[in-house]
Amino acid sequence: MDKIEKNQNYNSKFKILVFGFLFCIYPSFFVFAEEFSLQGFLQTNYSVRIADDNPQGAKQGNLILGEERTQFKASFYPQKSKIGLFVKTDFYHDWVEDEWASDFREGYLDFVDDKFALRIGRQIHTWGVGDLLFINDVFPKNWEAFYSGRPLEYLKMGADSIKLDYYCDIVSIEAVAIPNFTADNLPSTGRFHYFDPYPAITYREMDKPHATFDDTEYALRFYRYIGDYDVGVYLYKGFFGSPAMKADNFNSPSAISHFYPELAVYGASAQRSALGGVVSAEYGYYDSLDDRGGGDPGIDNSHSRFLFGYQKAFPSDFSAGLQYYGELTHQYSQYKDNLPSAFAKKNELHQYLTLRLTKLLKYQTLKLSLFAFYSPDEQDFLLMPEATYNFSDNLQAALGANIFAGADDNTALGQHNKNDNIYLSVRYSF
Repeated sequence: MDKIEKNQNYNSKFKILVFGFLFCIYPSFFVFAEEFSLQGFLQTNYSVRIADDNPQGAKQGNLILGEERTQFKASFYPQKSKIGLFVKTDFYHDWVEDEWASDFREGYLDFVDDKFALRIGRQIHTWGVGDLLFINDVFPKNWEAFYSGRPLEYLKMGADSIKLDYYCDIVSIEAVAIPNFTADNLPSTGRFHYFDPYPAITYREMDKPHATFDDTEYALRFYRYIGDYDVGVYLYKGFFGSPAMKADNFNSPSAISHFYPELAVYGASAQRSALGGVVSAEYGYYDSLDDRGGGDPGIDNSHSRFLFGYQKAFPSDFSAGLQYYGELTHQYSQYKDNLPSAFAKKNELHQYLTLRLTKLLKYQTLKLSLFAFYSPDEQDFLLMPEATYNFSDNLQAALGANIFAGADDNTALGQHNKNDNIYLSVRYSF
């Protein structure tokens, strides 16, 4: 049995454990009916590529995303108990893959005391102060969902983990252990165009970290207010979320495999009210443990990531946000000396500027928004306009687009030049 199958079996056992627990406590729901909550939604979500130039292996032509989805969200938190339970799971039909499937998004058990809180199960972790720019938030992301026009909540993925919170006047601590590594979900063949330095090599092995003690990810967050600043300090030991590459010969390979290199991250963030809005700053040092010398072209070099942000709310339900993001590669000379000819060359300082604009109209039932990424060094961008209308408290529709452009087709956003899409989402909540 290979490593991917082991991880799949682990996920199946985890689901059985959670649903088994639900079954065992189900009779108590009738006794504590007022503490039990059940919510959910019915949703349709479609995304269509604007251009007719579809990627190789496209299964449904221009259709990037086509699904009907049902979500159930249940919670059980008795008032006089320190223990509670939360479950969120989706069932959906995927038109592109022509299949029915489920997505167990969250499911955890909570124990809460005066100064401690323990959470065990599949949960979503969110750290840092960036707006769609992630530095110390090293937890798994679904980039395929993000680029295809699914609701923003689907960008974050749940991780099977244990989280311990300790609350103190001096400093509060959040500790996370993730025994089962979950990789980022990247745009896939058949749905997206993307840059591949070796397109002729189709068969590739994937080696993922094991669900063992040695491969467990660990993360720590220390946080408190210092004066007017909300300050956080972060530590992480685990793996890169995107795979690295191994080859027998990078200049003329006959075989390629992918793996997830070890990573440590040390960072900090600060946020406060200033200049009539909110000012944010964040930094993270990415220590590439498998390639500290910077000579392996298949592994990202150690680098520093930092951002500065400003958000302001204006009268008449209008708000705006700006961010500057930088990524400085260390051991850059070693990186250049060992770069294969097929690889796209990175700049020593890679930068992004982002803009978010939001306007509420019609008694806040209509929301018009725009989020834009622009890289001045790679000369590429992504525009994400969206209009959301609430027909009632239960019925909402969103119409938007993802528009990519770039001077080259081998940059982070430029590689998606042919992936421009328009999406429509309709949700009925209950």
